Amino acid sequence: MAEFSLDLSEEQRDLRDWVHGFAAEVVRPAAAEWDAREETPWPVIQEAAKVGLYGFEFLATCWADPTGLSLPIASEELFWGDAGIGLSIFGTSLAVAAIYGAGTPDQLVEWVPQCFGDVDEPAVAAFCTTEPEAGSDVGAMRTRAVYDEATDEWVLNGQKAYATNGGIAGVHVVTASIQPELGSRGQAAFVVPPGTPGLSATRKLRKLGLRASHTADVFLDDVRVPGRCLLGGKEALDERLARARSGQRASGQAAMRTFELSRPTVGAQALGVARAAYEYALDYAKERVQFGRPIIENQAVAFALADMRTEIDAARLLVWRASWMGRNNRPFTAGEGSMSKLKAGEVAVSVTEKAVQLLGGAGFLRDHPVERWYRDAKIYTIFEGTSEIQRLVISRAISGAQIR
Repeated sequence: MAEFSLDLSEEQRDLRDWVHGFAAEVVRPAAAEWDAREETPWPVIQEAAKVGLYGFEFLATCWADPTGLSLPIASEELFWGDAGIGLSIFGTSLAVAAIYGAGTPDQLVEWVPQCFGDVDEPAVAAFCTTEPEAGSDVGAMRTRAVYDEATDEWVLNGQKAYATNGGIAGVHVVTASIQPELGSRGQAAFVVPPGTPGLSATRKLRKLGLRASHTADVFLDDVRVPGRCLLGGKEALDERLARARSGQRASGQAAMRTFELSRPTVGAQALGVARAAYEYALDYAKERVQFGRPIIENQAVAFALADMRTEIDAARLLVWRASWMGRNNRPFTAGEGSMSKLKAGEVAVSVTEKAVQLLGGAGFLRDHPVERWYRDAKIYTIFEGTSEIQRLVISRAISGAQIR
């Protein structure tokens, strides 16, 4: 009988320590500056590329881990350093996941290297799916794609909202509706190559947290892309649309496949933020003296820290389980991927709020990083599926009912 173990392998421990070192030595010292500037930290992205942390080779190496744990381990450590800078470095991976999830081998070879650029001139990529009227309701997407048979081009028109790296990206991956009457089953994903006319982003959005990560609305005005930019190819799309029109069961659609691949990793990012706040509050409680003794000797403080650590460890187990299941093609029969993101996101909000509270007035000041972590944590109950949407996915999975 195979032995069960939760011990990390030597390679996983080396990966954890290497990314943690980069986060501690490069990311954390720069975090407050780039948060205040609210600008993309290109010098840090370039440093990540130089050491091999930013690029497809790194993602491929992580994905090759048969346990599925390497990417969440790396994500937790990097986002322990800073979530805004972390998303600037790892935000490109969402577009890569979309290409990997829906594209052909030839499309992977053509477009993925362009997502990252090179060490001398790093690039970023953007995955654009959310719209002003189609956030959680993906089926309400209004962006349209029309095929021009005469030129073998697709023409895209519409607006995307809250796109990470939108406008500053080289490669944009855009979801669009081809047959609106089919809802989400009539949608597909397209690569918009660098420099394509008609794609624009008018301004960077100013956010509560993740301020070092660029977010913008993206506009598509008669954007023409070659036929080869349809991820998966036209033949596969035509077959899928025919099945949808005939009422056959769908295997999924472009945006949701990408989110299914990424949710446990997003949960790991939230864990990094939570762990950073917990560790800082623990150290503070050991050093802060009130009424003649360190405040950690007060039961209320010690119990709060105990709860914080317990919740972080519980969330990590859910993230690791979902990551292992996804890597080994185990079906999420109870919404396990959504469980991991739901729990980790809500733990991040809870733990960072408690960290601010334990520091008291000091926690409200920018002199201490817990206020930044508190701001950063909130997004993890919102993007890539709100907590409410995760509960909807889980409840549908466990009940078999079409809960609304």
